[in-house]
Amino acid sequence: MGFPLEPIERSSIAELRTLQLERLRSQLAHAYDKVPHYRKKFEAAGVKPKDLKELRDLARFPFTTKVDLRDTYPFGMFAVPMDRVVRIHASSGTTGKPTVVGYTKNDIAMWSQLMARSIRAAGAQPGNKVHVSYGYGLFTGGLGAHYGAETLGLAVIPFGGGQTERQVQLIADFKPEIIMVTPSYMLAIADEFERQGINPRDCSLRLGIFGAEPWTDSMRREIEARLPIDAIDIYGLSEIIGPGVAVECLETKDGLTIWEDHFYPEIVDPETGEVLPDGEMGELVFTSLTKEALPMIRYRTRDLTRLLPGTARTMRRMEKITGRSDDMLIIRGVNVFPTQIEELILRQAALAPHYVLEVSREEHMDRLDVIVELKPEAHAMDRIDREATGARLQHDIKSYCGVTSHVRIADIGAVERSIGKAKRVIDKRPKT
Repeated sequence: MGFPLEPIERSSIAELRTLQLERLRSQLAHAYDKVPHYRKKFEAAGVKPKDLKELRDLARFPFTTKVDLRDTYPFGMFAVPMDRVVRIHASSGTTGKPTVVGYTKNDIAMWSQLMARSIRAAGAQPGNKVHVSYGYGLFTGGLGAHYGAETLGLAVIPFGGGQTERQVQLIADFKPEIIMVTPSYMLAIADEFERQGINPRDCSLRLGIFGAEPWTDSMRREIEARLPIDAIDIYGLSEIIGPGVAVECLETKDGLTIWEDHFYPEIVDPETGEVLPDGEMGELVFTSLTKEALPMIRYRTRDLTRLLPGTARTMRRMEKITGRSDDMLIIRGVNVFPTQIEELILRQAALAPHYVLEVSREEHMDRLDVIVELKPEAHAMDRIDREATGARLQHDIKSYCGVTSHVRIADIGAVERSIGKAKRVIDKRPKT
């Protein structure tokens, strides 16, 4: 016997919409009453919580973006006093300052329950062991997966990221049925199995729950061909809660079911902000319905997708993320903005503000190459000094952005000049 569904997963659409409206009214009032930044934005837009008469009225309320979080850094968007905050997470921001998120005890319980629901929907069975290879710490992935699996009653192996050789050893020894990790790192683990003379298809894993980076159906096919697992997509972002906002259901694997009893989705035109009907491609926007510490009202995720009718559940699905409406890169689960790297380049006296970031996939893992020019006055720099300059920048990028890069110092004029907006990113990763 598997785990039973929760009643809300079996509810009618009418019951779900009634619950959403009730919770949305409460969440808008909570944000307006407790967060001065929201109150100011609502009043500037000429709306108050009482103006929400039906769900479509949400379109009258202003968007929330990373700029709001940056302008109120670190805790200005919190809607509860600090003595009610029991956890703080953070993710990369556009200016070096992280996006800070807080949780009350009830928020942690809700998040853990939704992660448990997600892991169960992905195909977990009672008695399974879960090998967690997401990073722990300020990143929400590791602890989100950990608490969710424990809430479901599963045995957690809290390994975290890195140490691939030892990951394989413990998978071979402990024989977990489930792994939660980025899809690109799953392929690196498969490579390590083979390096150790072990056929990955002979391992104990039966289910992989993959998130933290965009991935394609072709990568799913490759993972499932090399390992004896069902590869399931999970979606989340720190500002909304972390992982567990949406997940694919094992029985359909046809897009991610959004847990609409806690997060209300919209699709908007990235340029105009106009709400688009279900089925049309646009930018994903989320409003939290039950959060206490950090309510998010119409948060622009910048992720591009479309909303589809529910299949395995009443709740709507979203397609796999096809891209973003801003210039943020996701490299091995880490958010990286070109402007972050630009700041580091400009700190180096010998480097010019002419650079390009090339992202590729090497042996299933993302690779970031930073090609940057010397300033004219530094053109006579010898090879040793160039290598030292590149090493310093590489170190700064790792320390500042949390991602490994490969820096190449180029001669003057090597980086192509653009007319108008500079093309800073060349993403060579496969799209299908």
